[in-house]
Amino acid sequence: MSSKKVILVTGSDLAAEALTMLEDYELVFAGRQPTEIDLVALCQQYNPQAILVRYGKITAHIMDAAPALKVISKHGSGIDVIDAAAAAARDVIVRAAPGANAAAVSEHTWAMILACAKSVIPLDRRLREGAWDKSTHKSLELEGRTLGLIGLGAIGTRVANIARAFGMNILTYDPYAKTVPAGCERVDELNILLAQSDVISLHCPLTEQNREMINATTLAYCKRGAILVNTARGGLIDDAALLNALKDGTLSWAALDSFSVEPLTAPHIFETIDNVILSPHIGGVSDASYVKMGTAAAANVLQVLQDSIQTETV
Repeated sequence: MSSKKVILVTGSDLAAEALTMLEDYELVFAGRQPTEIDLVALCQQYNPQAILVRYGKITAHIMDAAPALKVISKHGSGIDVIDAAAAAARDVIVRAAPGANAAAVSEHTWAMILACAKSVIPLDRRLREGAWDKSTHKSLELEGRTLGLIGLGAIGTRVANIARAFGMNILTYDPYAKTVPAGCERVDELNILLAQSDVISLHCPLTEQNREMINATTLAYCKRGAILVNTARGGLIDDAALLNALKDGTLSWAALDSFSVEPLTAPHIFETIDNVILSPHIGGVSDASYVKMGTAAAANVLQVLQDSIQTETV
């Protein structure tokens, strides 16, 4: 058995650049869909000093199986899959890589907005079936329309900058944002943003305070025929309420890259709904972001472990 200290990776791969950074440690890969049972067993076997999180949830039970654990580092920005309270109670530091996938997620957001506004998927399907809708179809022109951004971190800010290039009006709702990008108007109430927006895009972390913030009550405020895009976290939306809004015309389209339960498997609630576009939580996954997230997560691990060594030697 290797004498190196162990880092457990809840995935099956890391960027080569990240592997080089962590070459002084033994890396144990848990696979693409590790369960709590899998991770507990690996922690009991290897007692890792760090867990680098790509897939799955990190619970108190997993932490208890690794008494040497000092840091849990997320391969990305969303740490809702980590029990932060349990980590704090065990003096385990939690780190994320905010901004590492901002370009990728913002680009995917706009791919989904445009696919909805321009009816890309149904037009493609109908053309393949022999239809020629040139004389009857009208797409949504974005210039002069209003984009409502819920969350204004690195990703939301990039989405706003692109919206300016399209000539859109931009409303933002983020009680925690200290500044607002040029060309954006801040609103203090979610319902105001929903009522005025033609396109609504979610870019906030999931917390117990905002879980299912998009629900039957808040959807009732939406401008009829609005588009809703979620490249943040599935738990922000009440799925049943969204389904009803898509059926009754409250929303003309929705595009979802994340879900309350993942992976999304058939049968599922959206599989027969034509006016929803789905992607498998890959908004933040690109050739470049894969490297940026991996190296940022690795750097966070190294910093905490090196600080720990220095503290122990004092």
